[in-house]
Amino acid sequence: MIITSNRAPEEWYKLFPNPVVAEALLDRLINSSYRVFMDGPSYRPNKRPGKNGTSGRAKDNK
Repeated sequence: MIITSNRAPEEWYKLFPNPVVAEALLDRLINSSYRVFMDGPSYRPNKRPGKNGTSGRAKDNK
């Protein structure tokens, strides 16, 4: 299972309405996981429609 998030795991607890359920789920998930931290510039601006005069969509060759 791969889970991605832009929040730190410590911030996940407040997303659950029941703190007991949050603790049970996140304890099992976080303590047995491998974490990969990725830093760097975002690729989203490069994918924005209209960048460099293109619409961001492939042209149909009809």
